[in-house]
Amino acid sequence: MGTRSALWSFANKFFTCGVIGVYVSDRFVGVAPVRGSSMSPTLNPGTTFLMGLPIDDYVLVEKQCLQNYKFSHGDVVVFSSPSNHKERHIKRITALPGEWIGTRHSYDVLKIPEGHCWVEGDNSSSSLDSRSFGPIPLGLVQGRVTHIAWPPQRIGAVEKRTPQDTISSS
Repeated sequence: MGTRSALWSFANKFFTCGVIGVYVSDRFVGVAPVRGSSMSPTLNPGTTFLMGLPIDDYVLVEKQCLQNYKFSHGDVVVFSSPSNHKERHIKRITALPGEWIGTRHSYDVLKIPEGHCWVEGDNSSSSLDSRSFGPIPLGLVQGRVTHIAWPPQRIGAVEKRTPQDTISSS
């Protein structure tokens, strides 16, 4: 009977920790992998290797910002792709609702609609972002990237910055 009791106790604790872990990762903070070079050099700069292979960055994603959609210029955010809800992208916010945006490579000027934001990758030559699919709804944003959590030699806060030549207030 002692083995059965110990097994039940272990299973109960394991299940409880799992439920708490899912709650915390859903409401407060999570970890997300960074794929590709669209946010280089901020994320995945291509300088970290393990046995000759490049290592992707993993980032902490804070989700409290979703309560009232509290975002600001330069925030790096994780969001669902507007064209494929199964894909997640990580980009930097460069314009917020009501602002005018002028892209660097065209003469177009666009006003960001209410409830939307404009996102761009730091490496514009390899970034699929708002220049491709337009402003994204704030409802697709899943959280704000605050820190690089992996690899160990890159652990640290993610810098907030924004291109100065694209923003104009309404």
